[in-house]
Amino acid sequence: MNKNVSSFPILFALLAFLIGTCAVVFPASAQAAPTSKGSITVSGAVASSYDAYQIFSADVVDGDSDAKIATDLAWANDAARDAVLPVLHSAGMPKSQTTAQKAAEWLNDDSHLTSALSAQLARSLQSSDAVSVALNAGAAAELPCGYWLIVADDDAIAQNEVGTAPIMVLVGGSAVTVKPKAATSKVAKHVLEDGTAAWGKAADATVADDLYWRLSATVPAGLTAYDTYTVQFVDTMSAGLDPSKVAASMHVYVAAGAEGGFDAVSTGKDGRAGTEPAKGWTDITAQCRVSVEGNSFTVRTGDLIAALGGADAFTAGARVVAVYNAPLNSACNHGIAKGNPNEVYLRYPRSPFADQSGDAGFTRTPSDDATAYTWDLALTKRGSDGDKPLPGAVLSITDDRGRTLAADGAWDAEGKATVTTGEDGRVTVSGVDSGKLEVRELKAPKGYTAFEGTRSVTVNAEGLDVKQVAAAKPKLTITAESPLRADSADGSTGSLEASLINTPTGTPPSTITGGFMPSTGDMAMYAAAAAAVAGAALLVVALLIKRGGGNHAE
Repeated sequence: MNKNVSSFPILFALLAFLIGTCAVVFPASAQAAPTSKGSITVSGAVASSYDAYQIFSADVVDGDSDAKIATDLAWANDAARDAVLPVLHSAGMPKSQTTAQKAAEWLNDDSHLTSALSAQLARSLQSSDAVSVALNAGAAAELPCGYWLIVADDDAIAQNEVGTAPIMVLVGGSAVTVKPKAATSKVAKHVLEDGTAAWGKAADATVADDLYWRLSATVPAGLTAYDTYTVQFVDTMSAGLDPSKVAASMHVYVAAGAEGGFDAVSTGKDGRAGTEPAKGWTDITAQCRVSVEGNSFTVRTGDLIAALGGADAFTAGARVVAVYNAPLNSACNHGIAKGNPNEVYLRYPRSPFADQSGDAGFTRTPSDDATAYTWDLALTKRGSDGDKPLPGAVLSITDDRGRTLAADGAWDAEGKATVTTGEDGRVTVSGVDSGKLEVRELKAPKGYTAFEGTRSVTVNAEGLDVKQVAAAKPKLTITAESPLRADSADGSTGSLEASLINTPTGTPPSTITGGFMPSTGDMAMYAAAAAAVAGAALLVVALLIKRGGGNHAE
């Protein structure tokens, strides 16, 4: 048997994460005496521990140009031979070839050792009687010289880690360092803001209105060792969100490639997300399973490799999007102090060898979240004679969807409902989205005159367009058209105050008609208006004095 293996990298350079110093060459001259052991270190933060299986034993020395020379190849043991040979024969190596030398030569020829084949070898070794050696990431270990298959230890893979495709490496001679290069899957969560028709980390909404949320996962490129690949979104909603529509509204989409956006469906300023997939996206809802339990649910996809049409497309990575409807409910938090958070994390396979039939074969990402807010507007009917509250005014309050407020706080889609101010003169619009409300006075209190036409009060929430929920510091403001008056806005509690001023019957119209008022309740605008009027009056008086005084000789 030829004891030298010529130019024998075992295709390790084919794997992008393998160091380029594992070439084996014919000795051109006398070499240093081989040693029985070599040092290996698995570096990087992909996984924390590994199992190493020796396939071939060999005498190994350092050659020229950082190459290594391996001689006297033999099977490491009977268990390794019995596990490896059937895999190689199934992959196309002639069944007549059974020696370690022939197996090594076949692996080297025509780039037979792909990442998929290395995964098959690892599966066979793991299920055999072959004994592995434990390696800790970052720590040097002494191993007998020869060819070793390095496999991440699934049981030790933690959150945000992942097992890579197995790495074949030649140990012996100078110390060897292997640095697996693998990216983990990622997850993000967004909510649809109806005012801009854009997905963001925060949005405000009216209680009980449809509110759409988007979960997005990125599967990295280069996962060529997987036969199947499934992900699971695990979502936990706060008590202020209604889970009753989740299952029926859920739609899941997939697109090839880890790069690109997540606009799988269209969005509209009516606050709704479409269901028809955008170009490049495929609706895979039928292959997914949604399980809702209380305020938590799981969305489990089918095999993404099959959904994309095969391993070639999946090699470029994938993007997965799930869109569902979860409105705010009557128990939601109002204001920005707490908001109504919605959190998700992603389960993804621990490694190419993990059992994906249950949950044990998965690890997970860190969590990501998005938040929904809502506000309260109290409108108080007041008399211009002392600002006292007035009961008995009948009002029509219409939102930007054409609905009118009913006495029970709900919105009437037919636009016919009205509300009446109570003994405290107040009408409360509870759990309302930002935007414009139109107010009409259908009946004034006894002794007062109703205003004609329609006036608006506008709630504005700024600062929702942030990249992280933690950075959201929404600013809440209110403006109003006279005879409505903006009084105050408290963003922390979400409480807004406005007044509707009525004049006693027979009172002449006020000279100052008012206008848009600051939300903080600061009366500076009143002061400025009064100063402007006073200044104008003084100017008129001065002109009259000038024209009326002097010698009248003009």
